[in-house]
Amino acid sequence: MDMNEEERAIMQQHVVYWRELMDKGMVIVYGPVMDPKGPYGLGVVRVDDEEQLKTLIANDPAGTINRYEYFPMRAITPAN
Repeated sequence: MDMNEEERAIMQQHVVYWRELMDKGMVIVYGPVMDPKGPYGLGVVRVDDEEQLKTLIANDPAGTINRYEYFPMRAITPAN
């Protein structure tokens, strides 16, 4: 919540990057979590393997200012 102008510009690029991945069907949902202890981001992505996820993270423009953790999820999704 106290970003300087450089960080704000990076985060704007970050949003565009993940939005493009969403448009490609790789991101289910993403965005900031407004935790009273401090905001952070959360995303749910669809990838083929861990290496693909690592590549997405490595290419994120905000990689220089964000810290990333990831965990597999066994999702229950609606039937088509």
